[in-house]
Amino acid sequence: MIKIGRTYNLEVVKETEFGVYLDAEDLGEILLPKKHTPENLSVGDTVEVFLYLDSEDRPIATTQTPKAEVGEFAYLKVKENTQFGAFLDWGLDKDVLVPFAEQHRPMTVGHSYIVFLYLDNQGRITATSKIDKVVKEDDQHNFCPQQPVDLIIGNSTELGFKAIVDQSHWGLLYKDEVDQRLSFGQSIQGYIKYIREDGKIDLSLKSGRQIRDNYSQIILDFLRDHDGFASVHDKSPPAQIDKLFGMSKGQFEKSDRGPL
Repeated sequence: MIKIGRTYNLEVVKETEFGVYLDAEDLGEILLPKKHTPENLSVGDTVEVFLYLDSEDRPIATTQTPKAEVGEFAYLKVKENTQFGAFLDWGLDKDVLVPFAEQHRPMTVGHSYIVFLYLDNQGRITATSKIDKVVKEDDQHNFCPQQPVDLIIGNSTELGFKAIVDQSHWGLLYKDEVDQRLSFGQSIQGYIKYIREDGKIDLSLKSGRQIRDNYSQIILDFLRDHDGFASVHDKSPPAQIDKLFGMSKGQFEKSDRGPL
C-alpha cells in the first residue's frame, strides 16, 4: 500500500506540459511537477519520488530527498515562526510544520531541534519535538550485542549521552567510554554494547573488535617500553591492572594480548 510521507519507484503513465503523472495505485495518479521531472523521462519509465501533500492538501510527488520520512526522527532547523507554529527545513520546497501544541519548548528561528515526523488527522506530514512520547524505552526490541546501529545523539545525563537507536529506542553511551566530542542532534554510527535485564540498551561507539584491539595495543605498547615484561597476570588484583594499564580487569582479560 502506497502512503504519503514515503519514497517509492513509480511508473509514468501520462505526460503533460506541467509535468508527468505517476501511477500511485490506490492513491490514483499523482503529479510530478515539471521542475522536478528528470530529462527524457517518458511514459512507461519509473522514477524514484517522495510523496507528500501540496498547499491545497493534494498528493504530489517530488524527486527532492527529504531529511526524514514519516515515522523517522531528524535534526532540523527552524526557518520561520507563524501563527500556526514553526516551519522547519527538511529538504523540500514545502517546509514541515511543528504546531505550537507539538513543541517541547518554544522554537527559535535559526535553531535546530530533534523532531519526529508523523501524519496528522488530515493526513498532512507534521513534526513534533515532544520526542519522549515517541521514543521507546521498553524491552520490545530485537537488538543484540555487537549489532551496528544508527544513532541520533539526544540529551546528556550524569552517566553520559542518551541516543535514539535505529529510529526507535533510547540507548545510553557512558561518558567515560566516549573519546570524541558529541553534539545534540548528531547522527553517528554505534554498536549495541549490552542489553540489560530490563531491556534497556547500553551503547558503544566502537565494536567489540575495535575495543579489544585498543586494549591489546595499550598492553603491547607497555611491553615494548618495558623489555617485554609486565608485573600483572589474570590473577592480579583489579587495582594493580588499572594502575598499570588504565583498564578494568575484565577489559584486560578480554584483550587479545597473548601471553605476558
